[in-house]
Amino acid sequence: MRRSLGILFGVANQMLFAYTVVHLFLFLNGGNVQATRGSLWIDAALALQFAIPHSLLLWPPVRARLRAWIAAEFYGCAFCTATCFSLLLMFWGWRSDARLLWEVEGTGRTIVRCAFLLSWGALVYSLWISGLGRQTGWTTWYAWLRRVTPPRPEFAPQSWYRWLRHPIYLSFLGLLWFTPTMSLDRAVLTAVWTGYIFVGSRLKDLRLEAYIGEPYRAYQSRVPGFPFVPFGPLGRRREHAAVAQTLESPVRRAA
Repeated sequence: MRRSLGILFGVANQMLFAYTVVHLFLFLNGGNVQATRGSLWIDAALALQFAIPHSLLLWPPVRARLRAWIAAEFYGCAFCTATCFSLLLMFWGWRSDARLLWEVEGTGRTIVRCAFLLSWGALVYSLWISGLGRQTGWTTWYAWLRRVTPPRPEFAPQSWYRWLRHPIYLSFLGLLWFTPTMSLDRAVLTAVWTGYIFVGSRLKDLRLEAYIGEPYRAYQSRVPGFPFVPFGPLGRRREHAAVAQTLESPVRRAA
């Protein structure tokens, strides 16, 4: 019975993920929104109820506590399920506001629409090369299903990760900002989630520093979090670069 429930949960989680992605596309594309005008504060709260739990569930202390209740092979699925339900709650509760900050017409509209679709392509590709199966919980659940040990993730930056640390977050920024029609409710979503993206990027750096250690700190000294960010926690971490240079200098002198 326990194994049957585990199989059912894993399959349902993957179906829920696919369903949510479709509705996320529709939502960010300007559809799937209630026409009834509501409070922008409610919309802001709905945007936050996705952003805050999404980061908390990944935070090592919270994850360690929950692992006492959720088996390791199912934690990825549980995280994905919680993420999907929070997004679906936001889609259900969101209300539109027809007041516009800008609207792009003609050729400009076509360019913005193409940039939106390219951002989706970049997001899927970034998720794929970083391990989509680990993002959705598929990798650990499928290993459990086959009764094998899941492959241990290796820190080996490839493709876009050689030039920036957070291509997934950068792609998501494109989904938010590349819209030909910026209504007030869309502006609230864009503002809240843009702030979340930068905070979440920093939190991800801290998590990977904790899990990977010095190799990730050295990586931060070489690769910025986002393009055109020359300083700060999301630029190249210069203090790590200075430490690495200090550690290397005695070796060079000895050679």
